Amino acid sequence: MIKRVKSLKLNTQKIQLVFSWVIRAFILLAITGAAINQRWYILFISSLALMLTFLPATIEKRFKVYLPAEFEIIITLFIYSSLLLGEVHRYYTLYWWWDILLHTVSSLVIGFIGFILLFIMFEEKKITGKPITIAIFAFCFALAIGALWEIFEFSMDQTLGLNMQKSGLIDTMWDLIVDAAGALFTSLIGFIYLKGGKTRIFNKLLTRFESENPNIFKRN
Repeated sequence: MIKRVKSLKLNTQKIQLVFSWVIRAFILLAITGAAINQRWYILFISSLALMLTFLPATIEKRFKVYLPAEFEIIITLFIYSSLLLGEVHRYYTLYWWWDILLHTVSSLVIGFIGFILLFIMFEEKKITGKPITIAIFAFCFALAIGALWEIFEFSMDQTLGLNMQKSGLIDTMWDLIVDAAGALFTSLIGFIYLKGGKTRIFNKLLTRFESENPNIFKRN
C-alpha cells in the first residue's frame, strides 16, 4: 500500500513537472516572437507570466512546504490562461465567460489555501477557535487576495496604459462577486470537514498535505 502511494505521488509529480515546462515553452515562444516583432506589451506580459510560473516551486523551497501537484498544475494553468490567453490572445474579449471561469477557479484554490493556513495553526494549538472562525477566515483570505488582484489590474491600467479591467467598475465588481462565491463554497466545505462531515476531494487533499508536511504537523 505504501509503495502504491509513493508510486502514485511520483507519477503525479512527473506529470506536474512535464506540464509546467510545456507551459513555459509556450510562454518562451511568445516572448521570442514579441521580442522579434518589438511588441513590448506582449513581451512584458509574457515575461511576467514566465516568472510567476516559478512561484509555487519558490514557495516550497523558501518555506519548506509541500504543495499538492494538482495545486501547482492549477496555479501554472491559471497564470497561462490569465496572462497569455486572456491578455495576449484576448480571450477576455472573445469569450465573456473566460474571466468568470478564472476567478471562480482561483477563489476555490485560494480559499483552500486560506483554510490550510489557519488549520495548521489550529492543529498546532497556536490559536483556538471554533470551526466557523476558521471558515470565515478562509472566506476573507480568498476575498482579500481577489481584491489585491483587482488593485494590481488597476495599477497596470493606470501606470502602463493597459486595459486589464476592461469595463472598469462593472468588471471589478463582478470579479469580486465571483471571488466571493468561490470563497464561500470552499469555506463551507472546510466548515463541514471540521464538523466531522465527509467531503471526499477536500479530505483527500488535506490528508495528503498533512502527510507530506510532517515538519509542519508535528505530533506530540
